[in-house]
Amino acid sequence: MGFNNPDMPWSDVEALLSGRGPARGRDGRAPGSSSWNAGGDGPALGRKRQPFEPAAGRDTAASPDVTRPLMRPDIGHVPYAELHCHSNFSFLDGASHPEALAEEASRLGLEALALTDHNGFYGIVRFAEAARAVGLPTVFGAEITLTATGRQARSEAETQHQVHTGQVADSHAPDPHGQHLLVLAEGPTGYARLARALSGGHLAGEKGAPRFAFDDIADAMAGHGWVLTGCRKGAVPAAMVDRGPRVAARELQRLVTAFGRDRVLVELWDHGNPLDSVRNDALAELAARHDVGCVATNNVHYATPAQRKLATAVAAVRARRSLDELDPWLPAAASAHLRSGAEQARRFLRYPGVVQLAAEVGGAAAFDLSLVAPRLPPYPCPDGVDGQPLTEMAYLRQIAEAGGRRRYGDRPAAHEDLSLRARAWRTIDHELDVIEGLGFAGYFLVVWDIVEFCNRANIFCQGRGSAANSAVCYALGVTKADAVSLGLLFERFLSPERDGPPDIDMDIESDRREEVIQYVYQRYGRHHTAQVANVITYRARSSVRDMAKALGFAPGQQDAWSKQMDAWGSVATTANQTRPDGSADHDIPASVLELAAEIEDAPRHLGIHSGGMVICDRPVIEVCPVEWGRMQDRSVLQWDKDDCAAAGLVKFDLLGLGMLSALHYAVDLIREHRGYEVDLATIPQEDDVYAMLCRADTVGVFQIESRAQMATLPRLKPRRFYDLVVEVALIRPGPIQGGSVHPYIRRRNGQEPVTYLHPLLENSLGKTLGVPLFQEQLMQMAIDVAGFTPSEADQLRQAMGSKRSRARMEQLKHACSPAWPSAASPATSRRRSS
Repeated sequence: MGFNNPDMPWSDVEALLSGRGPARGRDGRAPGSSSWNAGGDGPALGRKRQPFEPAAGRDTAASPDVTRPLMRPDIGHVPYAELHCHSNFSFLDGASHPEALAEEASRLGLEALALTDHNGFYGIVRFAEAARAVGLPTVFGAEITLTATGRQARSEAETQHQVHTGQVADSHAPDPHGQHLLVLAEGPTGYARLARALSGGHLAGEKGAPRFAFDDIADAMAGHGWVLTGCRKGAVPAAMVDRGPRVAARELQRLVTAFGRDRVLVELWDHGNPLDSVRNDALAELAARHDVGCVATNNVHYATPAQRKLATAVAAVRARRSLDELDPWLPAAASAHLRSGAEQARRFLRYPGVVQLAAEVGGAAAFDLSLVAPRLPPYPCPDGVDGQPLTEMAYLRQIAEAGGRRRYGDRPAAHEDLSLRARAWRTIDHELDVIEGLGFAGYFLVVWDIVEFCNRANIFCQGRGSAANSAVCYALGVTKADAVSLGLLFERFLSPERDGPPDIDMDIESDRREEVIQYVYQRYGRHHTAQVANVITYRARSSVRDMAKALGFAPGQQDAWSKQMDAWGSVATTANQTRPDGSADHDIPASVLELAAEIEDAPRHLGIHSGGMVICDRPVIEVCPVEWGRMQDRSVLQWDKDDCAAAGLVKFDLLGLGMLSALHYAVDLIREHRGYEVDLATIPQEDDVYAMLCRADTVGVFQIESRAQMATLPRLKPRRFYDLVVEVALIRPGPIQGGSVHPYIRRRNGQEPVTYLHPLLENSLGKTLGVPLFQEQLMQMAIDVAGFTPSEADQLRQAMGSKRSRARMEQLKHACSPAWPSAASPATSRRRSS
């Protein structure tokens, strides 16, 4: 390539010119990054979505226009903002990931891009993240389908259950009914009002059949955004085509009366249809006659022309028809893609100012989504001795003090330096200081309140995960593990350098979890709390099944091909599998595989997260729209857990655990038939139980009933509870792939001596016979050997567990290297960790 060409490999240039984009993840993220929630009922099974990165080898800060030489050099820059754009979060209507749209808009040099998916803000967090990475201003809006008259929105007190409308959503019709209204929000205030209006329409109806009314939208958005007349299903264009200019004028005047003349924009678009020019002429004349602004858009449904084939395929899936059957309703050309300002200026040359006005509106409406970041609501605290309400921190200290006395006894005298009681109170005071410094008192109070409700209702629950490292959580009754006597590091759970709030997952007996969820709804309100969504995406098998359906293959053939797909791999995994003779190891047509690979990982619909709920200081419906779930009385956000974390929403995980229900039934049966109460925390450790474990007699025993566990138990021979902790930890991907299982078992059985690579490692690895198994051990090693502080050790743990560990490790090395020489002696390490 020449000296003046962009710094891109030829493969990326060819892909870009072909409309496929550089070789990265399908949603524009780095290869190997998760763009979907892969979790089941356990948070450990879900992968965290990695931050968006621009094209490989492209530094947007240093050279934001590396692809500019690939565009026509004879065309000057024309300011333009696309104000009508659908992503694949319009669910079987758009074809492109929000990230791909943002990158293509940046490449084309757009002044701003509006994401206007149907009836919601489903993809705006991903869109905002990608746009921020490429320096693209963002506009947020929605294309709302009006299906009701009058006012439908209900108050928070009235919003307790779904309203069974009796209407069956016709989303599977070739051309679903309903009038469209395109609304753009102006700034954070307009965003909040639009989110509330979207929530009100969803909560006024039922799952799949929201009830949006024109009057509700007008009440919410008048003076706080812009309204476009929209696509062919907008009131004004539809009236113009079907009933003539006089009726269209009435519809336009209705918009002007409701929203204001300066807030209504007549939308022109040109997809090459023979009637587009005639319609645009009539709409432009109508706008001039009524002194209303006129803007150009392209009614975008995919980023590049190459994705038109996928767009038609997903339309066929939505309509439950084949492409042949849907053909009369499909657009004739690949024209609904993003265009540059110069191209739009040429297409709309006969309508002066419409491209420029689109750029001006985009600039006025654009803002960064981070401005809507919420906080936790203030916790209602009782009055103190002075008659004034306690602060959240004062109240947390008060209940932690009471819990600490219950767990450890009264505070010790000054001379008690080495006792467990003295260490426990020092740890509690230290943890409370960290919590106060980070401002998370309210978070702990909310979790404590949920635990107290479970105790009052006799529901078994307990905290899981890294919360067990906290003495405060133990004192509050959130966890059952004594972090002090077990020597657990609090910084594994919470430290000043951690991003975001702590993460306390609550295990609740599964048969009564719904009571806890409904308690949270009742305490905080339907408008202030909601469950987190789970974005159901296309995997390999569902991709092949739906694309075969779109191409008209028989249902039996669709199922047969889907069963040939690798259950754990991608479409490419199966496509590349061959027999020994070199032939393909499947009989799936190339056309099906090609479309399946394109749609893989694309969102299909929303589900409900296994237990995540969010609560914030303002109505959550003003941060993210809320809609009804399929489950009774469940209201769900339009964002998944990663979107919530990126936007600053604090999530509480209320997870159902069947074993806790089984234990509760056992306790109740013992009380009923034996006449005494069993406290699970005080059950003696009997030798006969451990003898059964050594025989692998563990069918039905939670966590140690798998084949791998049953094969390991006779070799490990557990004789105390900590042996079971190690047993469970051994049969996990990390220790198995790291080669820790067999060395530990050999050392446990005396077949191999217990050794340490350095004497300083004995403190961290002594309990596991010199074999590292736990993340806390890594942190302790960093403290003992490298002289890290606990907070620095936690940063190291996060870096080693990150997909971008190399870069983060280098940053940590430079930040912490001055401390390393001081790690020469154990005394120094103890001084830094204290």
